[in-house]
Amino acid sequence: MPQTFVQVDAFTDRPFRGNPAAVFLLEGPAEPQWMQDVAREMNLSETAFLCRRRDGFDLRWFTPAVEVDLCGHATLASAHALWTEGHADPAEPVRFFTRSGELRAEREGDWITLDFAATGPSSCSPPQGLLEALGAEALYVGKTRFDFLTELPSEKALRALHPDGNRLKALGVRGVIVTAKGEEPYDFVSRFFAPGAGIEDAPVTGSAHCALGPYWMEKTGRSDLLAYQASARGGEVRVRVRGDRVLLSGRAVTVVRGELL
Repeated sequence: MPQTFVQVDAFTDRPFRGNPAAVFLLEGPAEPQWMQDVAREMNLSETAFLCRRRDGFDLRWFTPAVEVDLCGHATLASAHALWTEGHADPAEPVRFFTRSGELRAEREGDWITLDFAATGPSSCSPPQGLLEALGAEALYVGKTRFDFLTELPSEKALRALHPDGNRLKALGVRGVIVTAKGEEPYDFVSRFFAPGAGIEDAPVTGSAHCALGPYWMEKTGRSDLLAYQASARGGEVRVRVRGDRVLLSGRAVTVVRGELL
C-alpha cells in the first residue's frame, strides 16, 4: 500500500536552505534493504524511518549508500514532522530509540533542541593522506568516535576547500569535519565531508557538532556557542555543552508532502 512521507529542511527557517531529510512514519518494522532502496530513491543525505512504540519511536537513518549510527539533522526533521503532522504532542518531548541509544527532542519556541552524547575529539597525528586530500594546512587534527576533526587557520581557507573525495574515502572513517573560527555572529564555522557514505559536502551535520561543541568550548571557555555550517545551502546551529551531553538547537520547515507508491 502507498506510504506517505514528508521532506523537511532542517537547521533553517527558510525552504531550500539547511539540510533536507525525508521522514517516513511506518506502521511496523521494515526490511533494511527496503529502507536502503527508499533512501537511494530519495537521494538525500539522509532518510529517516520511524516506528511508533509505547514510550516513543524507533528511529533509523539511511544515506543513499549506507545505514548510519547517528544523524542530527534527520532527527530534528523527524521531531518536526511528528509535531507538525499531528503524530505527537508539541508540548511534550519526543523520545527516539536508535543505534546510538536514546535521544530526546523538545520544542523551545521556534527552535527544536536535541539532546545528544558529546563526542569530543582526542588529538592525534594526521593520518597519511588526510591533509593531502584536503589540500590545506591544519592547526589541529583530532579523532572523534566517528570522524577526523581538523581546524584550519581561517574561515576563508575553510570555504575555499575542494577536497579529494577518493582520498578521504581511504581514511576508513565515517567522514572528516573541518572547522575554523567564525566571523560575527558565529563562534565557529564548519564543513563535513563523508564521500564513503555517499555525502560529498554535507549541507548541515548535527552529529558533527557533538564533537565541535566540546572542541570549541575548550578553546573559547564558553559552553554556549552559535555555529554555521558553510555549505552551499548553509545552516545555523545553536550548541550548548552540558557535561557529557550536547544540546543542539535548530529550526525546520516542511517543503514536501508525498506518497511512495
